[in-house]
Amino acid sequence: MSLRQLLDAAAAVSPAEWTGVGLALAYLVLAVRQHIACWLFAASSSVIFLWLFARADLLMQSALQVFYIAMAAYGWYSWRGGLSAAQASQPVVRWPVKRHLAAAGGIALLSAASGWLSNSETAAAVRYIDSLTAWGSVFATWLVARKVLENWLYWIVLDSLAAGLYWSQGLIATALLFVLYAAIAVQGYRSWRSSIAASQPRAAAA
Repeated sequence: MSLRQLLDAAAAVSPAEWTGVGLALAYLVLAVRQHIACWLFAASSSVIFLWLFARADLLMQSALQVFYIAMAAYGWYSWRGGLSAAQASQPVVRWPVKRHLAAAGGIALLSAASGWLSNSETAAAVRYIDSLTAWGSVFATWLVARKVLENWLYWIVLDSLAAGLYWSQGLIATALLFVLYAAIAVQGYRSWRSSIAASQPRAAAA
């Protein structure tokens, strides 16, 4: 696609899509900074994308937005320390590789099953990528709410896949957002990893 075509495509983006993109970007920037307000922006953007993805016949992505709205409430509650008194100012944690491998296997199986069962009229490749990004995002969002460091590694892969998916469906601004998401996820990983390193001396001193 030429620069002129890209500019024309951007000009054709609906105000609703631009609004959803702006809110979603604010969510990610605040999540990197571990600011609890990120969940308010997450819920707001998900309401808009629920409508946009339904119009684009991305069934799994539409259903995913419902999950995101619920997870925004859970994330807010969790980050405030609502699950237990010990989780106030919840720290970033890491998971062992074996746990991630098991999670990846589960995501792959769910994606294959839902892609095969989907009655969407879109191409098979789109259905399976739609399912993979949806199930992967469900898990990665839960990892964000639990402040598991490796959530950002999942997002780097998922956001890259999602960018191609949305581009193929004509959601240009959303596709560009997810390219930016993938780049920000790299910074998110570095930032959260640094917070673990910063907390270790205090833990040792205690």
